Amino acid sequence: MKTAKEPSYRLTFDDAVKVWQRYWSGETQMRIAASYDCNIGRVNEVIKGYRHPGSELVAKATRH
Repeated sequence: MKTAKEPSYRLTFDDAVKVWQRYWSGETQMRIAASYDCNIGRVNEVIKGYRHPGSELVAKATRH
């Protein structure tokens, strides 16, 4: 079990691609963040394009 001082999960580029796909499917940023055990701000940074630039383009290319 994690202690309060341990950092939350750090999103990878592949995670960011999945974040985009989940976000487009209507899932809230809060639920996405909870599933990765990370701060909602990290998910928002992906959506705003500040973290893992290019992940949106990869997500669009792999979108069904």
